Amino acid sequence: MRVKKIISGAQTGADRAALDFAIEYELPYGGWVPAGRKAEDGVIPDHYSVWEMASGDYQERTEWNVMDSEGTLILSHGELTGGSLLTRELAEKHGRPCLHIDFSRTLGFDAAIDINDWISEHGIEVLNIAGPRASKDAEIYPAVFKILETVFYISIISDAMPDFANRSHELAGNEDSGQVFPINVKEALDTLIEQLSPKIKVKIASMPDDQLSEVGISLGRGISEQFGLNKGNQKLLDACRVFSGKPNLDADGAAMLIVRELWRRLKKIGHLRVIK
Repeated sequence: MRVKKIISGAQTGADRAALDFAIEYELPYGGWVPAGRKAEDGVIPDHYSVWEMASGDYQERTEWNVMDSEGTLILSHGELTGGSLLTRELAEKHGRPCLHIDFSRTLGFDAAIDINDWISEHGIEVLNIAGPRASKDAEIYPAVFKILETVFYISIISDAMPDFANRSHELAGNEDSGQVFPINVKEALDTLIEQLSPKIKVKIASMPDDQLSEVGISLGRGISEQFGLNKGNQKLLDACRVFSGKPNLDADGAAMLIVRELWRRLKKIGHLRVIK
């Protein structure tokens, strides 16, 4: 299950991170903003395609964004206060699913798994994202952008292996189980390439090595989780060890190997172009 549209209020901090993520990953986005496109840093920049209200009331803007979405994700460092707390109260008022992730309590990848599971559980395609403004939390922008990126890559792998949870028991090696998990590097790559959209293939192929190393952690952890590397898929793990020549390679290392081989293979496909 993957989010198809992001909504946010375009305030500095968490809101802008959500919109910038949507722009970077070419996801549809929107959101209501106060009259005059006002924000704490002045006027919301024109390149954000958001909807201006007749009212300058921040609370009304917050409520409209909650109502125009199928669920609200609130991200923070610590307990909710101010507008973030109001957002949760409004979600409860309107009966919309709401998830609060406190980065001071939940580690990044665990938080991403929780978010991805919550989105899937509630079938959320239009997601409202909220959190503190930059003046309240100087670190919230990079934290929100990174967690959304991680969730995005986890969702890619989840789409590639949609029945993972139902088939996890089949990793014990029962040849008659009918399991379709990849058991070698080629099968893992073929599975990913078949499922990735043309846009994502282009994005991965165009990544410089240093960016791949950073993004690859998120993508690799998703591969490890969804391909069962950390849950008993010994055949794939052993195949990665043979492929790499490293007999002590662990599950995370095997997943990163698959990420790098995916990157190399996509870079060799010279006809890849972004499809609008």
